[in-house]
Amino acid sequence: MNPARLMQILIAPHVSEKALKLADSKRQFVFKVMPDATKPEIKQAVEFLFEVKVKNVQVACVKGKRKNFGKIRGKRSNWKKAYVGLQEGFDINFRVTD
Repeated sequence: MNPARLMQILIAPHVSEKALKLADSKRQFVFKVMPDATKPEIKQAVEFLFEVKVKNVQVACVKGKRKNFGKIRGKRSNWKKAYVGLQEGFDINFRVTD
């Protein structure tokens, strides 16, 4: 796989209460990914960027919410997230230390 493509697949880690519970209990991390990314590409991207071994990848497409901006009706963009499970002995640390 092209390293430039692997660098673009993961957009950002998705941080929420559910994501933090999964990370602590099951070593599963949640990422916002490109809409056209496949499971094998996501697995290769995580292994390439974080130097870990991936056990499984689950993907969910999130529908954008409908919002009103005054009298104007709008819709947020749809996006895709990936739940990435790591093998025993591997971990990803997102904490920034000063």
